[in-house]
This record gives sequence, structure tokens and C-alpha cells, in this order.
Amino acid sequence: MLLAFDFGFGQTTLSAGDIVITGFNSDTPDEFTFVLLTDITNTTTIKFTDNGWDTSAFPAPAFRSNEGTITWVANTDLPCGTTVTIINNGSLTPSTGSLTTSGSFALATAGDQILAYQGVDSSPTFIYAIISDSTGWSNSTSSNTSALPPGLSNGVNAVALGETRNAKYDCSIESNPALILSAVSDNLNWNTSNSLLTLGDCTFSCSPCASTVTWNGSSWSSTPDLTTEVILNDDYDTNSLPSFQACSLTVSSGNTLTIGDGTFVEVENDLTVEATAFIYVASQGAFVQNSDAGLVDVLGTVEVTKTTAPLNNWYEYTYWSSPVANADIDNGLSEAKSNRRYSFNAQNFLDATAETNNNNATVAGQDDIDDNGDDWFNVNGTTVMQPGVGYAAMHDPAGFAGPGGPSYQFDYIFSGPFNNGVISVPIHRNDSETNDINWNFIGNPYPSAIDADLFLAANSNISTSVAGSGYINGAIFLWSQNTLPSATTNGNEPLNFSNDDYSIINASGETTGGDGTTAATLSNSNRAISSGQGFFVAFSDGAIPISTTGDISEGVITFNNSMRVTDVAANSVFFKGTSSKNTNIADKLWINLTSEVGVYNQILIAYVNGATNEDDGLTFDATKYPTNSGAALYSTIGNSNKKFAIQGKAVESINEEEVINLGFTNYINNEIPYTLSIDKLQGDFLNNNTVYLKDNLLNITHNLSDGNYNFTSETGAFTDRFEVVFKEENTLTVDDIINNESAFQIIQHDSDRVTFKTGTSATLKSIAIYDLFGRKVYQFKGGNSSETFNIPNIKTGIYLAKAELSTGVIITKKAIKR
Repeated sequence: MLLAFDFGFGQTTLSAGDIVITGFNSDTPDEFTFVLLTDITNTTTIKFTDNGWDTSAFPAPAFRSNEGTITWVANTDLPCGTTVTIINNGSLTPSTGSLTTSGSFALATAGDQILAYQGVDSSPTFIYAIISDSTGWSNSTSSNTSALPPGLSNGVNAVALGETRNAKYDCSIESNPALILSAVSDNLNWNTSNSLLTLGDCTFSCSPCASTVTWNGSSWSSTPDLTTEVILNDDYDTNSLPSFQACSLTVSSGNTLTIGDGTFVEVENDLTVEATAFIYVASQGAFVQNSDAGLVDVLGTVEVTKTTAPLNNWYEYTYWSSPVANADIDNGLSEAKSNRRYSFNAQNFLDATAETNNNNATVAGQDDIDDNGDDWFNVNGTTVMQPGVGYAAMHDPAGFAGPGGPSYQFDYIFSGPFNNGVISVPIHRNDSETNDINWNFIGNPYPSAIDADLFLAANSNISTSVAGSGYINGAIFLWSQNTLPSATTNGNEPLNFSNDDYSIINASGETTGGDGTTAATLSNSNRAISSGQGFFVAFSDGAIPISTTGDISEGVITFNNSMRVTDVAANSVFFKGTSSKNTNIADKLWINLTSEVGVYNQILIAYVNGATNEDDGLTFDATKYPTNSGAALYSTIGNSNKKFAIQGKAVESINEEEVINLGFTNYINNEIPYTLSIDKLQGDFLNNNTVYLKDNLLNITHNLSDGNYNFTSETGAFTDRFEVVFKEENTLTVDDIINNESAFQIIQHDSDRVTFKTGTSATLKSIAIYDLFGRKVYQFKGGNSSETFNIPNIKTGIYLAKAELSTGVIITKKAIKR
């Protein structure tokens, strides 16, 4: 078979901006120079013409004729940065390579153009262009004029100089192909003359860095930034010296770079750590590389220290992810108890049945627990921690014997080359059950925080009909343990932890987790995931998988450097909830449930674009599974039986008629006071209207904007006890009494006897006495319109009597025990 090629075998196909024309002389002798901004191979062909491009040519735009074309051919491989000069000393001659000509290529002193291209003349691919006529890039109406060739943009990969006889680039930028292209294409960086100029005197380098800056232990040779190569020839410590940026960074032999808490080093491209050199990154320090193609060349030592959140008990778990490559479990999690280091198998997670109180008796349904307990598995010490994968570990109990209580924090050291660039992590969905949540345990793979919103934008399932458009629901779950393990909490162990303790980030907002005491200190922290932090995401049921084997579908999570942030606050929270950026005016209301015995629950109601008043899935409505131990607050959606930690609602639905339904569970047997409070709020409506809490049990409406609401509760689940409303209703307040029946009387006798009268023909069905904390003090049954009861051992104070009449009317009245 015979094959015919238009180009030489193996030549490099160029794109616009892969060369630049850096100078010309139209005075005798004619001369011009061009520079390669990419490597080319032997036989690569480039054509140059001074024929203008005519957009009015018929039947299609084309070159004008009557001038000339040079065909230049490389006769060897040439590297990026090579300058080629073509000069006419009686005949056109290149400084390297060979050329042929057609027509008469001669630059006019009254203005001309040089158009560089590949391909045939009838269908050229333009790669650079320059014009020196006063008309600039207009249409070609003469031999001195030209339209801007297709595929090129002036100031980007073409330059218009104005009318001049001789001109050359001023060498202001000589490194980094992108910077060279930008500088040469800017006519402000050119020198022009009516006399011959010396061409080809720039020294171009395709190093991505424009210049080199060194540190000598006391000063920089120049100011480092993202365009400068930085070489540390002595120790540098950001605990006492400023954070800095570099185009590429080298830590030379014998020297140490320390990146302290609250500081960063940002590198655009490559990192080199020479033999006997060191880099140490503190727990709240950040090392950021911007280019996904950036190299990490480590012959010395690189270590990242991560400090746990405060641990109150030895059995508390921390979720980890390695920020370095090749760290095994024994090294990265060396301080953890050896038989309490786990990974998660999403393929095995199946939640088709639910327990009650961890009693092993199941019914069809979901309790967010794997049915047979084979989702978590112990990992041995030689297991290499995979980038982007989550691991859970319990600290060795021996560590709690020393000083540090009641809240202990421990340092874990990860040693190895920094993870960098695009990192893909397989995730799985078990479709044996379609009503459960398809949990996957992953983690931040970098030695810097990542932006949660950029992570979700890259990985959330936005389109359910296109494979690869994102695989997860738009929510992140971060472990923040607070609730004690309990025998009545569902799970696969005798004692289990509460799912209420997760901090959640989604499109509606974010909530702090169970251990919420430190979240308040993070004012306006970015929505970020700290370095070294593991977290859960859910594989969307609507996502089109990459592959399916039986009931198991596979997708992928992608991390890349564009998600990484240098914001020092973003890396200061480890395994805790986050605070809101508060950067928009969406109305959002955060409500806390707390108690003196350590209960902490937070919910969020957010009126945001994209959300509806229905269940929109985890992207806007993040569910929670209150356990049968402890206490929990949640919101509800009318046609759903789910309980929500975050509820997104339609923007237009917030007004004075809005009602937000809140549920409450209490499985703490001891009678303790609880507090409901506004943690924070934002938005025009919420900042300009009063937030009321309605207690449907006591028929009390409380101004939550003015102060917290205290109450007590019996044990159980109360799905409709509370409502948040925005106008005061005709109900009791703590200080005021409104009688539903003005004739209802409470008569206190000299002894402990109290008489209750309806004042009507209706009889008393039942009477309950509450204190102002909502605690039920007495409960009586009635049968007559007047009943007298003995109420001993009741302290002096204000109480509420709640009477149910035979007519169904509920009367609540304040009574004072004197």
C-alpha cells in the first residue's frame, strides 16, 4: 500500500501560539526572527508569507497573491526556546534548518505583514502573525495590508505594531512559554526604528519561571512570587518569617523549610527536596501546588503533622486521609490502637432492614446501619494509605494516662512525598437495595485544605443522564464525636456511636457536628476540608456508573489542585464542623439544641436558589438518623418521614406566614433542662423579622430573637412539638396568659388541695400541671365539671395548668403557687 503525506514524517503539528515572531528589518537586508515555544521534531515544517489574508476573496477568504512564501523545514529536533533567524543576503538563508521559496518574499518599508502557518495554502492553520502597517488588522486591500487570520487573536497570538520599518521585541520576558507569548503579543513591549536593528539577542528559556530568587538565611535576592524559581540555600521558618510563593521551589541539601500553623507556601509548578533537605508542615500549615502537572521530587525528608481534635475519651475515633504518598498504616497512624484502624468497603454496605434500640429484631426499612456489619474492616500495619481514601482510627488508650485531660490532642506524623495533581478515587454503589444511602469513605489527599464547594462542583451528580457528569449527592459528612456510645443505639456492636454527631456541608449551607464547642471560634471560616481529613459522601442513585458488575456499580471521585486553598483559616479545623462564609444574602437560620450534660445538636434552615419545599435529596436536604440514646433536634418536610439536619427551601417561601416544623427526640432518662437557641442567622428577611419558637405541647410562643428557650421533656420522639414562625400567634407566652375559656377557674385552698372548674356544662377529661421548664409535675384524670385534687410537695412559683375538656377544647392557664 502506498501512502502520501503532505508533511514530512514525524513532524510536529503546531497550534496557535506555539511560535512567536520576535523581530524584523524591512531595510536591506530583509530579516526576521521567530522563537519556538514548544519542542519540535526533525522535518517539522512552518510556512511564512507576506501575502495578506483577504476576507472578501471569492468564493472564500484566502491569501492575496503577487508576494512570496517561505517554507522552512527543521533538519533536527529543536527544543522550546530556540531562536531561528531568516535573512536575505542575496538569497534567503535560515540560521538553522532549510528553506524553499515561492514568489517574491520581500518586506516593504511602508508596512507589511508576516503570517506563519502550517498546512496547504487553501486550508492553512495559522500559528502566529505580525503586521507593521498603520491600518492594523483590517482587510487586505493592498500588498501592505491584511485581515487578522482566522484562529488568531490580536494581543494573544498576533501583534499589530503600527507602521514601522524595523522592530524587535524588547526581551522583557524571556522565560515561561505562556509569559513569553503574552509579552511578545503586546505591542508595548516592542522597540521600533527607521534604522536596522540587531535581531535575535534575547535569551529565551522555556522554564516556567521567569527568574531565580535565592534565600541566604537572612534575606531574599529579590522578592519571590509565582513567576520566580525559588532556591532555599538556608533554613526558612514561616513561624518567624512570612509565607511566600514560588514558580518552582528547591530546598537545597542540608536545609530545612518549616511551614508553621497559620502559614503557607504556594508553588505554581515543581518541588525539589534535595538529599538531606527537610520540609516540615505543621497541623494548621499548608503547602499548595497549583499545577496538576507539577513534579514532587523528594530525595530528602518531607513530613506533615496533623493534630487530632480534642478527644475526651480513649474510644473516640478520628477520620484520617494521608496527605503524602507511600505512607503505610504503621507509620501514618502509628499512635493509633493497632486493632482499631479501619477502612470502609462501600460495596458491602447494604441497609435494607432497621432495628429498634439495637435489639437485633429487624423490619424492612432503613436505619443507616449496614445490615450484616461487613462494611468496616481492620487494616494491617503494612497497608499503604491510598491517596483520597478515608481511614478511621482510635488512639491508643495508653496515651490518655499522661497529662492533657480532660480533652487530649495527639500529633500524627505522615512522612513521604506530598500528594499532588489529579487524584482519582473509585467509589461504589450496592444496588441490592435502592432506598438506602450509598456511603463512601474518602478524604482530602493534599497537604493543604480543599474548597468544599469546588470539590462538590466537580463531583456532584448534576445531570443524571450523562455518564461522568458527577457521581455523588452534593453533601459532605465530617465526623465530630460528642455523644457517648450506647447499647440502645442501632449498630453492629454492643455499644454504638450516634450518627447525630456528623457535621454536614451541602448546597444549602453547613452545620457543626456533635462536638460543636470549637466551631464558634471559627468566624467566617471558608467551607473547606482540612488536610489529612477523611469524610463520607454518598454515591447518587441517579448517577450513570462507569461500570456495573452484578449489583455493584462503580464511579469515581476526582481531586485536583484547583480545589486547594492557601487560606490559613480553612486548614485550622480538623474533624470539626465549619462556620458559614456568610458571603451571600440567602436567608439562613441555624438553631442549636444544648444541655448542661453535653448535648449539642445543630440544624439549618436555608432559603436558597435551586431548593424547593420538598425533599430535594442530600444536595439541599441532608438527613439525620436520631438514635435511641441522647437527644436530637431536626426539621421535617410535610410529605416525607425523614428527619433533616439541613433543610433547603425555596427562596420565595420565606414570609410572615412561613412555618418551619421541628421535631425532637429525648432518650436521656434523667430529667434535665434543654435549651433551644439561635446560633446565627443571615439574610434580609431574618435580620428584619422576629423569630418565634412555638411549643405545641405547652401552647407557648417564645420570642427566640430576644433570648433562648428552656424546656424539659419526657423520653420519646416528638415529631411536631416545635415550630418556628415569624409572627406572634394567639398563644401563651411565658409572661402572659390568654384563657381559651374565660370561665375556667383554678382555686387554691389553704391546704394542698386545688379545685379546677370549667364554668360550663363541659366536664374535665384530664389536667396536667407543668413548671416553666416544661416539666410535667402532675397528671390527673377527671369526669366532672369541677374537680378537686390534692397536690402536695409543690414549690412556690408559677405553673401552667393544661386542661382537656370533654368537648375537645384544650385550655392552658397560668397559676401561681403561693
